[in-house]
Amino acid sequence: MTRIIYFILSFFIMIGVTFAHHGNEKYAYSKNYAYKIGDKKNDNAYQFEFDLQTNELSKLVEEQLKDKKTGLVSYILFENNKILVDQNRKSKYRGPYPSHSVGKSLVSLVNGYAMCGGYINHTVFDRIDYPTVKGTLYENQKLIHLLNMQAGDDEIIGDRIGIWDSKITKNKQSVNTIPIKTAMKRYFKGVDGLEPGKYFNYSAMTTNVIMNYVIYKTGDDWNKLLHKIFVKDAKVAKRVYFHKTLRKDKTGNRKSGEYGRYSFYADRYDYVRIANMIMNHWKNDTCVGKYLKTMYENRVDRQYDEYSKFNGNHRSAQTYGGQFLWDAIGLEDRPILMMDGAWGQQVVIDFDNNRIITAHSTDRHYDYHKLIYVPLGYKVKPKKCGERDSMGRVIECPNTAK
Repeated sequence: MTRIIYFILSFFIMIGVTFAHHGNEKYAYSKNYAYKIGDKKNDNAYQFEFDLQTNELSKLVEEQLKDKKTGLVSYILFENNKILVDQNRKSKYRGPYPSHSVGKSLVSLVNGYAMCGGYINHTVFDRIDYPTVKGTLYENQKLIHLLNMQAGDDEIIGDRIGIWDSKITKNKQSVNTIPIKTAMKRYFKGVDGLEPGKYFNYSAMTTNVIMNYVIYKTGDDWNKLLHKIFVKDAKVAKRVYFHKTLRKDKTGNRKSGEYGRYSFYADRYDYVRIANMIMNHWKNDTCVGKYLKTMYENRVDRQYDEYSKFNGNHRSAQTYGGQFLWDAIGLEDRPILMMDGAWGQQVVIDFDNNRIITAHSTDRHYDYHKLIYVPLGYKVKPKKCGERDSMGRVIECPNTAK
């Protein structure tokens, strides 16, 4: 009997060790209803030029893909309108690739389009007019505070005080599978938040408020707006999707209503097409480009104790503006827009160098530093006292007092 108990305990300890530090989420694309954007094939898709390189980077990518422990399944380097590195392997992602929190940034893009299209007739510095959030801490919030994750919802949801950006702190329920009207009534009605615009709190609810506000403001034109962004302007080759907060196993498919959820799915090449569209908006100073620059100019300190250039865009970026990550350690000399999704999804746009990098993964164990940072031109620079080191710690000055 003792041996049996020992065996059972050893088995579960072994499982804990084997799967420790792995976020490997089960691929769950089909569990939720979605907003379907575009046709299965777009005859007017943006056509890439290829100038594939064989160099240290391409060889490293190949090595990382062969080692399945890294989790890496796709890597693309796009520079000066040409794809220079393009490698992938088969994985559990049999259809479109998930974005996870990269989708938060794409919600901001949709918001910018809605503002430029006249659906939202106020600036990002004005307060939202959204009946669904009446009587909650989100009522009459300034849009910029929502975009910058400073809504004051820290004590209810988010990673500043809570455990995960999408889960309610007290019961761990995910707001990504609860329609916004239900979530507001159940968790936020009559609840006071902290002072908006003061603390950075990475919260999925904040993004879903923005998305559903746009759905409310666009009305019957919601799907039309999505079509313009992704099909007409980005010229995606295949259908892309935003999930709804409706699960197929729990709720019937409702065709109307505010069911927006930031989770986004697209073909690996279409992420590059979308990023290229963003870069063109920025460089041509269009209305959407000006919106993106406003996000950059009004970015806020993420208030983290430590940053790291070795563990993804989410930990390397020191500032946040408009649902985008900015100011990666050692790369603060120019505007680089960064997006990050759970388990290693990365989209990086280096505007000054016409460079885009995308990486998709089932786990965050690939060499982020060499695959993302080094291609962006990162070089180790000698640090002076008073500056931050690679982990974000301030280097102490020597005591010169006599």
